[in-house]
Amino acid sequence: MQCQECGKRPATLHFTKIVNGEKTEFHICEACAREKGELIPGTSGGFSIHNLLSGLMEFHPGFPGQSAQTKPSEPLRCEECGLTYAQFSKIGRFGCSSCYKYFNNRLDPLFKRVHGNTVHVGKVPKRVGAHIQAERKIEDLRRELQDKIVQEEFEEAAAIRDQIRELEKKLSAESN
Repeated sequence: MQCQECGKRPATLHFTKIVNGEKTEFHICEACAREKGELIPGTSGGFSIHNLLSGLMEFHPGFPGQSAQTKPSEPLRCEECGLTYAQFSKIGRFGCSSCYKYFNNRLDPLFKRVHGNTVHVGKVPKRVGAHIQAERKIEDLRRELQDKIVQEEFEEAAAIRDQIRELEKKLSAESN
């Protein structure tokens, strides 16, 4: 496969970018990667995941992570280590564990952009995860219950309420 940038050399780096379920692949050679500032593992400088992440945090007009309330003259700063959000966006890593708290309002949009969600919804092992699966089922039923109430489908809402109560009884019996 030839490099998509120069078309002269074989592509040795292959990147896959997935944004909102849309997959884009990039195939470039080492020389073009160096020109663009991408470094290859095992070479001088190495590839930095922090640079990759900081690129995802670039400030774009209308980026949801940007707060209209934050004035440019007042940079967002961690009170524990003194790291500013601008510094974090350049280096791609926090200075301390408190940075999560101070930059929290900007992290959720970033996580959503990178991972597609802000809540982990991974798999749960069946033999040890029955309790967790029951809790998730209850959460799903509660959302469904709220929808039925809003739609004024009270008979169906009552049936869902009963299902929730039954599951909650089973959970409390298991934990006792």
